[in-house]
Amino acid sequence: MHYHLIGICGTAMASLAGMLQARGHKVTGSDQNVYPPMSTQLEELGIEIINGYKAENADTGADLTIVGNTISRGNPELEEVLNRKLQYCSQAETVKEEFIRGRRSLVVAGTHGKTTTTSIATWIAEVGGLNPSFLVGGIVQNFGASFRVTDSKYFVIEGDEYDTAYFDKKPKFMHYLPEIAIVNNIEFDHADIYDNLDDIKFEFSRLMNLVPGNGHLIVGIDSPVVREVLEEMKGKIFTNVETFGTSEDAKWQARYIDFSGETTRFTVFKDGHSWGEFETALIGEFNVRNCLAVIIAANAWGIPKEKINEAFRTFKSVKRRVEVRGVERGVTVIDDFAHHPTAVEETLKALKQKYLGKRLIAVFEPRSWSSRLAVFQKPYTKAFNYADYVIIAGVYNTSKASELGKVLDAQELVRDIGLQGKPSYSFPDADSIVEHLTTELREDDVVAFMSNGGFGGIHDKMLNVLREK
Repeated sequence: MHYHLIGICGTAMASLAGMLQARGHKVTGSDQNVYPPMSTQLEELGIEIINGYKAENADTGADLTIVGNTISRGNPELEEVLNRKLQYCSQAETVKEEFIRGRRSLVVAGTHGKTTTTSIATWIAEVGGLNPSFLVGGIVQNFGASFRVTDSKYFVIEGDEYDTAYFDKKPKFMHYLPEIAIVNNIEFDHADIYDNLDDIKFEFSRLMNLVPGNGHLIVGIDSPVVREVLEEMKGKIFTNVETFGTSEDAKWQARYIDFSGETTRFTVFKDGHSWGEFETALIGEFNVRNCLAVIIAANAWGIPKEKINEAFRTFKSVKRRVEVRGVERGVTVIDDFAHHPTAVEETLKALKQKYLGKRLIAVFEPRSWSSRLAVFQKPYTKAFNYADYVIIAGVYNTSKASELGKVLDAQELVRDIGLQGKPSYSFPDADSIVEHLTTELREDDVVAFMSNGGFGGIHDKMLNVLREK
């Protein structure tokens, strides 16, 4: 078949494109926001990307058009597909029917940590000999890709709570037929599609209710909202529930967490008894929780402890998740995807632990729908507690964000952070931020650039300036 993907450079869509090609299908696509790492992956696969959405793109002759979840009515290409009554469906539908149905599926969900946790799970399944197919919302460095298609009966997938398509408002994770579902945490996010936390809780409760009786629901009860949903779901969950976290009442606990060495070490307890000792190169308590969730899933699939530990030791992380992009003139430049206040705070806390005694500079771009809105104005003030120096970029595309509500006030945020007694500034774009930092940075500084978009190529710009300095 010939598949054409509208919005092909989204993380899930680009991965689906590669998966369909691996199955022998012809694949084309269009997008207007083309940037790495997904654009690079598509180019390496030789998949044609049409720049821009145009009605004539419907002339590709595709048998089926896949409509990305960022595509809405009014898009000229979508309108032409509808006018011609061409066959179309969503990314999640295609994944379910082409790749998951009939297989054993592990779905990783939660507000934070999905991509990293899915990547760890995939690598453990690989080291454990399961040869899994997978689909992850980022580039898994052990594979150099965000997807893989194999003949194995095992499939590992990141379960996104964002809606599926303009014509299907269910979360994407509702399509993925979980045998095992991980719910790491639940918080309010995606203010463009959810009105409040109760809306999000309801969708996660639906996911929990999908897991079959012979499966496993793995839930992180360090998250207060996860606890609330579990309490509300009493008597409505018909599967094996495995609670995890650092909490004393968790069935699976991480204890004796040690960040002092080159690796993070922790001991896993199950039902109050020591179950095994593990170590990982990943930093931060949030990554200990991610690892713990995957340990439980791996155990359910029969992977032995020694293979789990081997996978932890050899795991290379994920691009754009606390990724060190380079070190120049003694300055460490880090790229991270964090955009929700909790993720920003946890990332900076972990970096402060790892780079003890070094000055930590946080540079944040409000780019996701929720981060551009005032709904998180106060939480962001607290999110930068662990940084020594803070820069807030101009809010991305304020005119579009303002259609949904009051926009985040970057100047007010900078003033509130400054009241904590730390340098805090706002600059409109990547170039002005790099210009400012050029004279400010000194040896041993650690700079964490945080955005869920390309951020104007700021990482390479900063490294190039430092190199030439």
